[in-house]
Amino acid sequence: MDNKEKLIHSYINKKVSKNINEEHKDSLTFGDRMADKLADYAGSWSFIFTFGFLLIVWMVINSVALIRHFDPYPFILLNLVLSCLAAIQAPIIMMSQNRQEAKDRLRAQNDYEVNLKAELIIEDLHTKADKIIENQEKILKLLESQTQKQ
Repeated sequence: MDNKEKLIHSYINKKVSKNINEEHKDSLTFGDRMADKLADYAGSWSFIFTFGFLLIVWMVINSVALIRHFDPYPFILLNLVLSCLAAIQAPIIMMSQNRQEAKDRLRAQNDYEVNLKAELIIEDLHTKADKIIENQEKILKLLESQTQKQ
């Protein structure tokens, strides 16, 4: 048995496809899961609408003369809060994107192995089918030569 045949049989005898989502989920830490949940929420329409509503409420409260202004126009405290939020939110979203990229690499490697297995098996089957056809042609020629002798 040559090396190619050994490779084919090693792939045939083992399962190469994997559930990458389960494999990736098992390796996540508590912080990873929290960062992913925060990134999911921070990238949603509900976050945008909620945050927009809170910004409008903040500005209205600090613009109306009926109450004491804790952050009068030009809303310096609001700018500070927004800057701090962006400074914290951006790295958390980037961590989540890095994990997604790692998961995509795992999925690509798995796809490669599954495709390689399929290609090797198909090539092996094609070779065996060619040998069968070749043997059938030999048998047919042998039978034809025997019938001509009779």
